[in-house]
Amino acid sequence: MAKFLNKLSIKMILAFLLGGILLITFANHDDFLYQKPIFKVETVKKISTNKSKDSFQNTDYTYQQKLTGHITNGHYKGKKISINNSYTMSRAMDHKYYPGQKAFIILHKSGGLNATIKDYKRDVPVIFLMYLAIALLCIFLKFSGITAVGSIIINTILFMLAIYLDGFNNGNNVLLIFSVLAAVFSAITLLVIIGHNRQMYVTLASTIICTFISIILSLIVFKFTHEKGIFYESMQYVTQPPRPLFLASTIIGSLGAVMDESTDIISSLFALKMERPQISKKQIFLSGRNIGKTIMGPLINVLFFIFMGETLSMTLLFLKNGNSWGYSFSMNMSLGMVQSLISGIGIVLAIPVASALTSLFSKENQK
Repeated sequence: MAKFLNKLSIKMILAFLLGGILLITFANHDDFLYQKPIFKVETVKKISTNKSKDSFQNTDYTYQQKLTGHITNGHYKGKKISINNSYTMSRAMDHKYYPGQKAFIILHKSGGLNATIKDYKRDVPVIFLMYLAIALLCIFLKFSGITAVGSIIINTILFMLAIYLDGFNNGNNVLLIFSVLAAVFSAITLLVIIGHNRQMYVTLASTIICTFISIILSLIVFKFTHEKGIFYESMQYVTQPPRPLFLASTIIGSLGAVMDESTDIISSLFALKMERPQISKKQIFLSGRNIGKTIMGPLINVLFFIFMGETLSMTLLFLKNGNSWGYSFSMNMSLGMVQSLISGIGIVLAIPVASALTSLFSKENQK
């Protein structure tokens, strides 16, 4: 049996390896699928370098380069052109191009055929990373990996549908839409991963209860503090009321953490109940509390790092432009800190709630 599984794993690895090579080869030659013209860089020549310094003594360099290559798709396929490109050493809003790279361009037909370079063609590395993640899940987790990929695909479709509904309603029901989406996310993910059984329903109940209690408690705190220290104006490029959008993103963000912890606690307790059917409800509750204590700290820190990491680049930019630490934190990290705290409340609540629900509804013959 072990030899058969080893042979099966080797065949699966070889199949994914062959599939990956074919997929990347196709993605590297899929220019004909795009309507926007694509330019392949053949040679690069550096033209000039300019040094600049702002009022805060930040120094940057601007480089001019001449790109020569040909168009790879559309009506002008095979046409050789030259494009002037400028980029900075910081690469904040621009890119440096190298021979062999491909980029989307905008064609200008006035006074001959000219073009302006727009952005990289990134489908090859994106497809490679997605395929690698899927392959690793399927190779190491077998059927569980396939179900995980399936749940991600379904949730992605639902998320896109929710965004469409939000845009269709001009952001009027964003909180309702994403609250329903959070519940649907939880149900579908747990149904696909765990299956239709008692453990799934207990985990779903714990996830939804803890997530929404944490949001309600936060709203109560917001009410009594008049939301002081929460700077919704830092939500840049928002074309709808920022407060409900912030709450909606907080619900989705904390849902994953609460679901993760609830799943860990409840699956462990159900396995314990199967191994020791005679264990009492009190012992189940205490065991769940001990499990929760172990995973609570790392989980809260992971959430904190995620929220803070998202705002690190803008915070550094604020500081480099002469803003104080307080202002930089308020405009960039304050909302992430609030989301971390709200998610932390949900994580803490999940320990007693998940333990109590499992002690009440677990049965020794329930898988």
